[in-house]
Amino acid sequence: MFLKAGLLATATVSLPWPWRLPDARAAIAGGSLNPADINKYQLPLVIPPAMPKTDVPSGGNFDNYEIAVRQFQQQILPAPHPATTVWSYGSVNHPSTFNYPAFTIEARHRFPVRVKWINDLVDLNGKYLPHLLAVDPTLHWANPPGGSDGRDMRSAFNSTPGRYTGPVPIVTHLHGAAGVGDESDGYAEAWYLPNAVNIDPSYAKVGTWYEYFRSKAQQKFGQPWTEGSAVFQYPNDHRAATLWYHDHTLGMTRLNVYAGPAGFYLVRGGPDDEVIDSRSETKAILPGPAPALGDASGILYHEIPIVIQDRSFNNDGSLFYPGSRAFFDQATAEAPGYIPGTDLSPIWNPEFFGNTMVVNGRIWPFLAVDQRRYRFRFLNGCNSRFLILKFDNPKIDAWQVGSEAGFLPSPVRINDLNVGGLGGVLVMSPAERADVIVDFTNIPAGTSVLLLNLGPDEPFGGFPLTKSDSATTGQVMQFRVVAASGPDPSTPPQFLKLPTITPLAGGSPRPLALIERTSAFFDGPHEAELGTFDTSSGRATELEWAASITENPAVGATEVWEVFNLTEDAHPIHIHEIHFQVIDRQALGLDNRPTGHPRPPDVWETGFKDTVIAYPGEVTRVRGQFNIDGLFVWHCHIVEHEDNEMMRPYAIGPIPDRLPH
Repeated sequence: MFLKAGLLATATVSLPWPWRLPDARAAIAGGSLNPADINKYQLPLVIPPAMPKTDVPSGGNFDNYEIAVRQFQQQILPAPHPATTVWSYGSVNHPSTFNYPAFTIEARHRFPVRVKWINDLVDLNGKYLPHLLAVDPTLHWANPPGGSDGRDMRSAFNSTPGRYTGPVPIVTHLHGAAGVGDESDGYAEAWYLPNAVNIDPSYAKVGTWYEYFRSKAQQKFGQPWTEGSAVFQYPNDHRAATLWYHDHTLGMTRLNVYAGPAGFYLVRGGPDDEVIDSRSETKAILPGPAPALGDASGILYHEIPIVIQDRSFNNDGSLFYPGSRAFFDQATAEAPGYIPGTDLSPIWNPEFFGNTMVVNGRIWPFLAVDQRRYRFRFLNGCNSRFLILKFDNPKIDAWQVGSEAGFLPSPVRINDLNVGGLGGVLVMSPAERADVIVDFTNIPAGTSVLLLNLGPDEPFGGFPLTKSDSATTGQVMQFRVVAASGPDPSTPPQFLKLPTITPLAGGSPRPLALIERTSAFFDGPHEAELGTFDTSSGRATELEWAASITENPAVGATEVWEVFNLTEDAHPIHIHEIHFQVIDRQALGLDNRPTGHPRPPDVWETGFKDTVIAYPGEVTRVRGQFNIDGLFVWHCHIVEHEDNEMMRPYAIGPIPDRLPH
């Protein structure tokens, strides 16, 4: 029977999501455009420059930005395919900056960045634009038509509803921003609609927590929030790191991010950005330069942010994302039926895998590289897909020097790794980042090198795995090697002495659970959940988004979060507000309790992180320190899961007395 918000249940066994491709060689279903009809490596990789700033108000001591989300067209597919309508961010004072992915925000260590985030999803007449994709109104979602009393809730229906076509709510989260105030974190129930002229007066224009955070932010920063916007400030007082910003609206993140809005945010400087050349004990030189604002044409960039996403398309160039649950596992309106007759939402899909690969907003692009070292900041921007990246030329020398929250303790030579029987691979779950130095020095000019993806076209459950389709999603992008234009001044990675990392210590354990719930009417999932875990009994308590807060660290506390994965799939777990360290993983026995010896974190996980892979049948332990009071969230970053109950609020310090429900 369908559980109402806040009801508790127990789970003592793994609840499987049984969907797998029946034939790994079969083409992945998608839109009307067959990926076999797309010529690969026709478009050059787009390298987004730095986002332009807005003038700082008198007396301000921060970098100031005014950034909006808008709808526009972009050539993602190569000719003769049409352009694609997308959404993304750009500077409102620089209309030419709207691009998918968005331009990069360059931030300085301990120098604040203030952003006025504007929801500008309106047409030329100021009327709201409906979503590009099908919005499922049966989830626990933002729900603007619910009005003030029904927003941020799961509605009841007398018959199966169609897609929501009203104004689109937006709220931006800077993923990986540790130490930010909760008013600036992009809380999922602090969304806001565009300032459109035709919004139904019965609609809620803002989320449950918007006014609370607006009051708090205005008191802290002295800048008003105008209709259709929010003003967030980021202190940047953590380690130099590769962050990214994206939408985080309750129950709609999968759709809003898939439509395009996302960009890199790079924090530079500070003692944790000082790298030494061990040969001379002098400052090392990392590959560069990185793209800057207003660079002259002809500059060769050797530090490049690269976001990899999977997408599907229709013949008219439009994005394809399923508009029916039947796409995932043939659960149809006829049998077994949808809400209200069953517990199955009619549109939401438990996971989605596109049948093409898009890199920096272009499908299967190429990049000309000279014979030298490059610094690539990789981001897995996929909704559900785990990436397992590998160069097809063994002469490529690749070293990972950083993860989400800055440099690793020492460089890791990817060529030497053996992961699940796969040599020389880089494993990245959705939302993870990897700072990688790739050396093309010994590759002959005129050679083409492919970046491959061995990750599966289905939910990832660890190794061994079923590899992706080698003709489509198994290929990511092409590198075309040209003769070196000059000497390479950068320090070889094996001689890099990275900043010292002081590990966290101690901390009380907090056992938590990952749970997948099968439908009571159909052999398939109807939602995923987080919960608490009782280590003495091996039992989990399932908790939906609206249940009372159970994770409540004290300000300044160090805790060890023990994530018990009671499912058959791996989940990327993201904790807002903090950077943590991975301690270990340990297998679970039949009683769901740890057994055997813990295994240490993988060598590329030994720095600070904000997202960690929790493998099935294991407990994953991470240690973090909670220093800023406020209301935040933790969740699975398979965004289809996040959008349907696999996200929970948590509070550091006093729990706010104005909880949503």
